[in-house]
Amino acid sequence: MAGKPKKADTMNADLKKAGVYDGLQQKEVTAWMDLRNKAAHGNYADYDRDQVRRLISGVEAFMRKYPA
Repeated sequence: MAGKPKKADTMNADLKKAGVYDGLQQKEVTAWMDLRNKAAHGNYADYDRDQVRRLISGVEAFMRKYPA
């Protein structure tokens, strides 16, 4: 698998397994990915503006807590 990019779900599971973050954070990241996929596939009725605001706020907080 060397050289191939990992899927987001795989990376999320790997980070949890490595102890970078806990299961609660893993579930939150999974929820963010679900909302992103709904938006990318045009399923706009499956989420609302408040969920998008929480997604953005959550991702910003995540980046501050786990800087690259």
